[in-house]
Amino acid sequence: MRNVIEFEMYFATDKHIILGSASPRRKEILQGLCIDFEVDTGNNFEEHFEPGTPLHDIPAILSRGKSHGFHRPLQENEVLITADTIVLCDSEVMGKPHGKEDAERMLRKLSGRTHEVVTGVTIRNHIEEDTFTDVCQVHFAELSESEIAFYIDKFQPFDKAGAYGIQEWIGLAAITGISGSYFTVMGLPAHLVHSHLLHFL
Repeated sequence: MRNVIEFEMYFATDKHIILGSASPRRKEILQGLCIDFEVDTGNNFEEHFEPGTPLHDIPAILSRGKSHGFHRPLQENEVLITADTIVLCDSEVMGKPHGKEDAERMLRKLSGRTHEVVTGVTIRNHIEEDTFTDVCQVHFAELSESEIAFYIDKFQPFDKAGAYGIQEWIGLAAITGISGSYFTVMGLPAHLVHSHLLHFL
């Protein structure tokens, strides 16, 4: 999939920036930073991590794997951005739910509690790379079974870590506070991407 985004740039650069992610949230965040970029999701990386891996290291490992799994070598003027997000609750790594029942289970577990969202990002050109991680704490109000059912049926959050999107109805109705970056929860820590990307431009 290749999709060129055209709008006024903030960064004055001749570099060709590639977002290696199909996530519409990450695309929206980069657009918000006024970065001219292309989406290219061609990748041969199979997501996995070794048993016993420190939980907060997992997104960085996966984002780096996605970077090096890009389907072709990078050209001299290209910069690739990849990312991975997980939700951590009681030492459980919550990725994307495997269907409706798994989504219900995740939201029941998050209900009325504080959990962590960890996003890892890798920025790479043809000779060097930079991987970094950001963590945000998110607090949910108690969710009723009818609220969980409504959210899943209407918003189908099966492509989201932890089975929810903070920018959707559930974020408005049930998230009572966060400590950290809202955009980290969406899937890309915008402030860190902005500062780290400057080095590659």
